[in-house]
Amino acid sequence: MAPRKKILMAASGDLRQSANETCWPAQAAMEKQVTEALAAFDVDVERAHPYDPARKHGFIASQKEGLEIFSKIDPGTPIVVAEAVWQYTNHVLPGLLSHRAPILTVANWSGQWPGLVGILNLNGSLTKAGVPYSTLWSETFADDEFKKKQGPACRHRRNSFTLLPVSD
Repeated sequence: MAPRKKILMAASGDLRQSANETCWPAQAAMEKQVTEALAAFDVDVERAHPYDPARKHGFIASQKEGLEIFSKIDPGTPIVVAEAVWQYTNHVLPGLLSHRAPILTVANWSGQWPGLVGILNLNGSLTKAGVPYSTLWSETFADDEFKKKQGPACRHRRNSFTLLPVSD
């Protein structure tokens, strides 16, 4: 059995405190689902930035904050950018431009807030910048289609965790 591997999780948010506060419960629920789904592949998720009880959310809420957070992240550690709500790509894009390890973008499929729309915006920016990434999305993160695509995306190689491109 391969050893458990670590992946960081980041979440870009809105510029508005009220939006981040309102949307946080949906983001927290989605992050829990993604963490449980990755655990099935012997992957431990660690947040790249903590929940802030004073702000009542755990989103990266500005480009400056994103730059500070990414300056402390090992660019050799795989990262998942998980979005359950609308997000501002400029909060995380500068940090992802120089990230050397695999990047996985993940979004929910919910009619409440457009996590998938937000992640598509981020994906378009990563594509235009020539940054490789993989994307997964799901309504529940437990459905068969998600699991089928998640398996090839999460593979162990030697002593490191690797995210591989996901094909349709």
